Amino acid sequence: MSEPITLNRDTSAAETGRRLQAVLLDMDGTLIESEHLWNESEAELVAELGGVWTEQDHARNVGNAADPVARYIIELTGADLTPRQVARELYAKFRSKLEGGARLRPGAKELVRTISEAGVPVVLVTSTERELIEAAIGGIGLESFDDSVAGDEVAANKPDPDPYLRAARRLGVDARRCVAFEDSLVGVTSAADAGCVTVAVPDHVVIPPREGVVFRESLVGVDMDWLESLVADR
Repeated sequence: MSEPITLNRDTSAAETGRRLQAVLLDMDGTLIESEHLWNESEAELVAELGGVWTEQDHARNVGNAADPVARYIIELTGADLTPRQVARELYAKFRSKLEGGARLRPGAKELVRTISEAGVPVVLVTSTERELIEAAIGGIGLESFDDSVAGDEVAANKPDPDPYLRAARRLGVDARRCVAFEDSLVGVTSAADAGCVTVAVPDHVVIPPREGVVFRESLVGVDMDWLESLVADR
């Protein structure tokens, strides 16, 4: 798999001795209001395949990559299709819904700007495949991030820790001194298992308490002093 170009700052966080070395941000449900678009896409596809998609079905799949969702849909409907075929159909429906642009979650654009202006690397870490990222994150702009890791560029997708470990490795930083933002249990598991300080901002799902996971109601008001405090003892 090809790796996107990494934008290098003049001086990395690791070289400055700063405790906070990077901020790693999930996309769907964390930075953009896209979970309802996924839900609509899933429901439409399942209906075409002769099934019924419920809110419970959507909740079970929040944060998952396309292939696991596709396997779930096949099991639900009995469709005589491969997971890749179902995933492609699902992505086509989602892409059509992105034509009007995905709304940003409150505080998302301000958070990315605040981190960037402070000189701390900020990376997009998403289960979504590369082909959809630029359109999905258009309200912020992919160029606003130092790097991005897509769901089809990792050995194992979330909830495996590989996406976050890969993001840290590409920056040359310690994952334990990175702060990750996630909205789903799948994403929180991935980030926390990678050793990141994880900020959970739940969207549509309940995330149980876990050591190393901090909860917030929204991204509004997140500042650098607070982010730095999360890694102060690491």
